[in-house]
Amino acid sequence: MDAYDPFELQDSDFAPVEAPAARLPLLTLEEAHDLLRVLAAVAQEGGPVAAEADRLAKEIAARVPSEN
Repeated sequence: MDAYDPFELQDSDFAPVEAPAARLPLLTLEEAHDLLRVLAAVAQEGGPVAAEADRLAKEIAARVPSEN
């Protein structure tokens, strides 16, 4: 394997990863439901981001309890 050149992470152009404590805070349940409503509206309107909005709405809906 003479041509093998191992990838060195420090040589990459990726942005450095922050410490885990730098993550965004979790959404409240109310905020998650608000976000679901917005994503559903965008998905129903159609357009270039409708499919992505629908996908994200389904992912979030699977992770939060329903409002009812």
